[in-house]
Amino acid sequence: MTGLLVDIKRFAIHDGPGIRTTLFMKGCSLSCRWCHNPESISKKTEIGFLGKKCTGCGKCVEICPNNAHALKEGIHTLDRSKCIACGKCVDACLPGALENYGREITVEEAVDKVIEDKVFYSNSNGGCTISGGEPLLQAEFCKEVFKRLQKKGVHCAIDTSGATPWSNFETALPYVDMFLYDVKHTDAQQSQKHTGLSCNLVLSNLERLSQCGVPIEIRIPAIPEFNFDEASFDAIGKFLSKLKNIIGVRLLPYHNLARSKYEALGKPDTMPHVPAPTSEQMRFAASVLKNFDLKVK
Repeated sequence: MTGLLVDIKRFAIHDGPGIRTTLFMKGCSLSCRWCHNPESISKKTEIGFLGKKCTGCGKCVEICPNNAHALKEGIHTLDRSKCIACGKCVDACLPGALENYGREITVEEAVDKVIEDKVFYSNSNGGCTISGGEPLLQAEFCKEVFKRLQKKGVHCAIDTSGATPWSNFETALPYVDMFLYDVKHTDAQQSQKHTGLSCNLVLSNLERLSQCGVPIEIRIPAIPEFNFDEASFDAIGKFLSKLKNIIGVRLLPYHNLARSKYEALGKPDTMPHVPAPTSEQMRFAASVLKNFDLKVK
């Protein structure tokens, strides 16, 4: 069995307890305006072009079987309608101006990559987190990886948006030690407008998951122009206060450091010129949530 992977991050310290290795899977049910990892949204492999690194050598033009690359007066263009993401251009690009966003990885290969760092998990109570994208769109792959890792004594966590059928949760659930669960809003219309999907499925899945006895850390992206107001945080706090097995809430401030990825993918930036929340604003948001006896970081 294989999964479609975007990246592997070693020594991660914000993806669950301890030091962790995080597998970022490709494919997401949402299209959030603020997405920090737009390369993980599509369920297919994509080619990213980093124009600042391009030297105009023309190697990609020579090797592309579909003539998707072109150089005119030293300026590189990529016709994505012709690109089949075969990756030949990436291998030929010595300056690293082209990147492969997405590759097949076997269960065995994924497990081997994670086990390489097992000594760090043992010393820090860490483990492996599978994130995305939405990892539960590849629930069978997650299940098989975690099934093997748990036998080797590795703590296993899923970082999910919750925007996936409950059957996918059921597939992976027996092999998950902890969930990191995104809650972005409680208003269905606002969610539909800014993420492309109503939050109803996300919230109903969370209610069901909270009855399953597995620890859940809630992660709330604090996004200007979306949920960064007292009423939104108050509504989220009220919803969470009724649930079981919530071990904490982590507020994640919006940042615009990843906006160049949109350019690399040939996609429009959906949140240009939006400043990140200030420390004072983040403290206020945390204070609203703490009114509901939630442990907020």
